[in-house]
Formats: sequence, structure tokens, C-alpha cells
Amino acid sequence: MNASSAAPGGGSSAKAAAAVEGAPFDGTDDLTPEQLAAQWEEEKPPAAGPLANAASSLVVIGVGVGAVILSLAMGLGTLAAPQPGLWPFIISCVMVALGLFQLVIGRRNVDAEKFTRLSLAPLTGLVSLAAMVALMPLIGFEIPGLILCIIWMKFLGSETWRSTLLISALVIAAFYGIFVLALNTSIPHLF
Repeated sequence: MNASSAAPGGGSSAKAAAAVEGAPFDGTDDLTPEQLAAQWEEEKPPAAGPLANAASSLVVIGVGVGAVILSLAMGLGTLAAPQPGLWPFIISCVMVALGLFQLVIGRRNVDAEKFTRLSLAPLTGLVSLAAMVALMPLIGFEIPGLILCIIWMKFLGSETWRSTLLISALVIAAFYGIFVLALNTSIPHLF
């Protein structure tokens, strides 16, 4: 039996290949590159517009300026004898420069997507990471790390509960084994 006769109704070879592999056939294999580009253009989220582009640039500039101030407070030193603030200072200056570039040049960018509900995912990741860092000195890394893994995998990654719980537990066990048992680091831990 050949692949085309295995397909329901004896359809095209793309349908047959999808049927043989057990993959659903979505019809995109029959489209030309121009048709695919048109389909993607129809399905993409709306453009952000100049105001949203300017706002995101200002946020990057603000974070960069704040990081410059904090790195100056830590001390820069010299290239021969750097202090803790030198590399954060350099990276912060690059952030500010890129933010200014985006503010001036990028306002006409039409590829930027409009902020939607999905735009909250990076903010959720950042807030949960900050909460873990704040809780680690108080209760160790195990519980905040487990909660962080669960949030990131289940709510940001849309994994199943089974894989979320299993992988989260394995990640924390691996971190414990590496950093507490093997390396004997001073990371705060409960056990």
C-alpha cells in the first residue's frame, strides 16, 4: 500500500504524509510562500503604533538610568582594577543608548506588536523572580524555587500539571544536590 492510498479519500501526498505520521493536516503545505505570507499578515496582532513604541523606549531608558545610578554607587574602579559597578555601568550605558536609538529611530517601526494580555507574561516572570529573591534569605531557596518553577511552567508555559509538578520537583532536587550537597555553597536552604 502506498502513502497516497493510505490517506483518507486518496488525497494529496501532504495529507498522506500527515496521516502516516499521525500529525494533523492543517493545509499549509499546499500554500505558496506568498500565500503563507498573506496568511501570517492576516493573523498577526495589531501594530503598536508610535505612542507605544515611545513608551517602551522610555521604560528601557528609565531602567538603564536607574541601573547607571546604582552601578555608580557601587563604584567603578578602573579597567585594570574594576570594582563591582563597572560592568553593570557599561551594560546600563548600552541600555540607555539603545533606548534613545529606539526612541528616535524606532517610532516609525511598524513591526512592533500592540500590548495585549499576553504582554503581561514577562512582567509576571519578573515579579515572581523578584519575590523568590526576596524570600530566599528568609525561608531558603527550596519553597520559593518550587513555586517559581510551577508559576513559570504551568501559567507562563502552559504545561500540564503532571509535567509541571514532576519537573519542578526535579529541578529543585538537582539544585539542592549541586549547590548544597556537592558544592557546599552558602545558598540559604531549609534542609
